[in-house]
Amino acid sequence: MKVNKIDHICIAVKNLGAARKIWEPLLGKSGPDDAYIDEPEKINVARYWVGEVGFELMESTTPDGDVAKYIEKNGEGVMLISFNVDNTREAVNELKAKNYPFIPDSRGEIARPFRDCEFAFVHPKKLNGVLTEIIDYKWKEFNNR
Repeated sequence: MKVNKIDHICIAVKNLGAARKIWEPLLGKSGPDDAYIDEPEKINVARYWVGEVGFELMESTTPDGDVAKYIEKNGEGVMLISFNVDNTREAVNELKAKNYPFIPDSRGEIARPFRDCEFAFVHPKKLNGVLTEIIDYKWKEFNNR
């Protein structure tokens, strides 16, 4: 499996509006470069470009969302690191063959849809406690700016 780059880093926050006020001056931004709500993942996201890497502030849209659960257990902070690959499903198959465990979604699927790509979560128990994502997103938003 070839990792192309660090795709993005996610920070779990309790209040996205408050977090934006803290982070945007440090990032030199007046607003997110990409903002979205991902209903299946139960997250509200503000994404910023830092070079060619996405930096995301994420708040849970529900009390039972993964971000809310993470904050309850660990507090606010770095929740995950994501690596960009050419093909998520091929990377999953290669890593499964090397005994990397994955976290399925609520339907039991490993590869999850996002925009025009897929992503998957490698279980943190295999990677020193770090929730790791692999994603094959092509970053049209970045390439068009």
